[in-house]
Amino acid sequence: MQSNIEIDDIARSAMSSKYHFQRIFHVLTGFTVTEYMRNRRLTLAAADLAGSDSKVIDIALKYGYESPEAFATAFSTDAWRNTLAAKKKR
Repeated sequence: MQSNIEIDDIARSAMSSKYHFQRIFHVLTGFTVTEYMRNRRLTLAAADLAGSDSKVIDIALKYGYESPEAFATAFSTDAWRNTLAAKKKR
């Protein structure tokens, strides 16, 4: 998830059109492909935040965020705030 993954490439790997892949993915998971990728990237970033001494900016850049502000905005939901609070307490 550290590289830029395109939905077209995923659909091609699944031997499906982009349209049908996205529809089937949503039916099966309850998430759009974009939502899943964003949530997965945040989950991996949260694990890095909680389990390492890396700087927040380094982790933000590692997972494709262009600035600490964009990264913080992605974590603005309650579920992600708890992870950031845990990191600050360390």
